[in-house]
Amino acid sequence: MTRSVTRAAPLPALALVLSFSPVPFSPAAHAEEATIIVTAPTLADAAQQRAARTPGGTDVVTHQDYADKSIVSLRDTLAFSPGVYLQPRYGQEVRLAIRGSGISRGFHMRGITLLQDGVPINLADDNGDFQELEPIFFDHLEVWRGANALRFGSGTLGGAINGVTPTGRTAEGVYLRGDAGSFGLLRGLVSAGVASGPVDAWGAVSADTSDGDRDHAQRRSLRFHGNVGLTLGDGVATRFYASLNRIRQQLPGALTEAQALTAPRGANAGSVAGDQRRDIDSLRLQNRTRFDLGTATLEVGGFVNAKSLFHPIFQLIDQKSTDIGGFARLDYAAGPVEVTLGGEIRRGSTHARQFVNVAGRRGALTLDADQEARTASLYGELRVRPVPPVTLIAGGVYADGMRKRRVGFSATPAADGRVAFDAFSPKFGVLVEPAEHVQIFANYSRSAEFPGFGEVFQSIGMPPASALIADIRPQRAWTAEIGTRGTMGPVRWDVAWYRAAITGEMLQYTVNSSIPAATFNADRTLHRGVEAGLELTLAPWLRLRQTYAYSDFRFRGDAQFGDNRLPVVPRHVYRAEVRIGGEALHIAPTLEWVPQGPWADYANRVRTPGYALVGLTGGARIADGIDAFVDVRNIAGKKAIGDVSAVIAADAASAIYYPVERRAVSAGLRARF
Repeated sequence: MTRSVTRAAPLPALALVLSFSPVPFSPAAHAEEATIIVTAPTLADAAQQRAARTPGGTDVVTHQDYADKSIVSLRDTLAFSPGVYLQPRYGQEVRLAIRGSGISRGFHMRGITLLQDGVPINLADDNGDFQELEPIFFDHLEVWRGANALRFGSGTLGGAINGVTPTGRTAEGVYLRGDAGSFGLLRGLVSAGVASGPVDAWGAVSADTSDGDRDHAQRRSLRFHGNVGLTLGDGVATRFYASLNRIRQQLPGALTEAQALTAPRGANAGSVAGDQRRDIDSLRLQNRTRFDLGTATLEVGGFVNAKSLFHPIFQLIDQKSTDIGGFARLDYAAGPVEVTLGGEIRRGSTHARQFVNVAGRRGALTLDADQEARTASLYGELRVRPVPPVTLIAGGVYADGMRKRRVGFSATPAADGRVAFDAFSPKFGVLVEPAEHVQIFANYSRSAEFPGFGEVFQSIGMPPASALIADIRPQRAWTAEIGTRGTMGPVRWDVAWYRAAITGEMLQYTVNSSIPAATFNADRTLHRGVEAGLELTLAPWLRLRQTYAYSDFRFRGDAQFGDNRLPVVPRHVYRAEVRIGGEALHIAPTLEWVPQGPWADYANRVRTPGYALVGLTGGARIADGIDAFVDVRNIAGKKAIGDVSAVIAADAASAIYYPVERRAVSAGLRARF
């Protein structure tokens, strides 16, 4: 049900929140610290130092960069990270792509390694979800684009995103946050950190409820994350982590173009009839132990993740999975030579059952199977400084993977099967620092992505039979990148150009008339573009942030699609934010501009219209340690299409479109004691 707050005028709402501030505006207030979850920037500073040694696109996003937003999904945290394409679908479900990674996926994510505190949360078949990442917990996020994610053992086209949580030493005391807003949004956070001698501990609980800005989009979640650190002796420290998630999310589904542009509140009729939703219960435990060996440091660790998924869609998917893994990384530095060596392994087992979906309840059993997956990698990187301004880099990742299924029961034909893959992906780079705080970089690298269960086992024919697609191949690419980043006076920039020549890109591809659209390997495709971020600090109380992405993704001489452009990602995306004021009082108008929408299909028959969205965030110091904030989205109530689930050839009846977020206002308080 739509609450009356959705019709409130945004500027009066902002004025109401900010009017409680007894602190007058002053440019000097910019130097004050915001009241956020972190009290010491130790972890973010270390991440920025690592990023500065990388010859390619990287970014570190601190909690302060997005503290005034209503933090629900990764889009709220990474909107101004260069090269990261994020579009909301509903709740925490977003379209996430870097350099066109996983654009064939109309759900969840492929082509990016997601990590929390340095440990992958991707499943053992390397496919990923966002829902188990709670961005409101993070100290900072690290974005490593493409082959620059080698230090995490990632060899994917998109790279890696690592969300890092605070510790008892970086977030001491009690921190509280509460949000309320449109569409019944209520969101709260309680965290606490303590440190004494060799022991520190930090923990947080978040609760979230919302009716959603569309019908059948209700969301409920309760989450816990915590860690305990111990210094065991000279040069030895260990940290234990625990995460617990209970997530309930209704799925509104995709709409036709006409519905998305005229009645975006509506839900897909099939989603409502099937009471489609995605319910997750999960427990994750992990450990990381660090040994300081003088000129080298060794990190070892392991994790276990138990997950239950209840997912009524076209059928009711009921899965229980357990993933276990381990990793080790050695970093050596002496004089002009630095070396990183490491490896990781993930193994997973899933009891996968499917039922007839009877209005969101289990009907007759249609499939009962056991799935096993393994993904492992060994990686190394050598960095040498022959002269102080120049660093030469060479490295590589060797990865192998296995996918196996054993069918116990199936109401339609279904086959057992096993496939295995392996690939070596080298990387070469150079980093030049012609002046202090100025860097020029270039690299040339290979990437390889292995198919997951959704690609290996597909329903083919009419009536459909679940079969092993034995000739599915890993997606491989050679990527060249050149760019620069740095700071000069009031200007900070991060600009990169890339060109990825891909073979076997996993796309929705028509093979013949007896096989419905599913994931197959394309022949040759090209992804090239520009990732740019520019920040201007024009005064202590005035800052302009901008990001721009140019994306030219296309087939190359394809037998069916020629040189058509690939769908989903628009050619140009521009975002800007002007922050006026300091921590005592500030506002920040925002703009998202897509001049021309992307193609919706591989045949390039239908293109979505462009759009511009205007928003506003603001904040004020209420008292020492207490801040107020407000987040206003889509002020003009623009109706537009934000994301597409690509098809072979779209028409007016194609229900493949997700509307942009509707007008919404939220506000809240942050406090530290």
